[in-house]
Amino acid sequence: MPQRILCLSGSLRTVSANTALLRAARALAPRGLELTLFGRMGELPLFNPDIDAEPLPPAVLALREAVGTSDAIIIACPEYAHGVPGPFKNLLDWLVSSLEFPGKPVVQWNASGRDSHHAQDALREVLRTMSARLLDDAAAVFPLPGAGSSMEALLGEAEHVARIRAALDRLASILAASAGSP
Repeated sequence: MPQRILCLSGSLRTVSANTALLRAARALAPRGLELTLFGRMGELPLFNPDIDAEPLPPAVLALREAVGTSDAIIIACPEYAHGVPGPFKNLLDWLVSSLEFPGKPVVQWNASGRDSHHAQDALREVLRTMSARLLDDAAAVFPLPGAGSSMEALLGEAEHVARIRAALDRLASILAASAGSP
């Protein structure tokens, strides 16, 4: 049975380097990894503890189900004003009180052509606080030009294909090793 990997893009842009990277990864996924892109971030209501109850808003329910059925998560999140973009932080806020997220293996990918460590550092702190199991050995930086990147363009460049495959192979190895451990 393949390892189910949920891909979360931190961008709502139609032409996003982060989303393009995750789509390219889905196309290049090795046997044994099944990547799914969550595409409903823009449908999530603003987090409010008053509505974090049954019945959950449909997009929240879909997010939590996607997290719950995944074996690991890949996050590719841009930086906005030296931080995590508001819509993506909102997505994470909807997972804070969920039972599906704690202990979930999470990989951070950085799809940026510039130094965007502020958002990555902030995201790492949030994920640690949420009890994610960060898989640092599978983390990767992809120096992409940002807006205007497409999956097709990434798949058309051997260097990008090699980087994506290497990151996916590291993730597959980590998950295989942890599946075999008691």
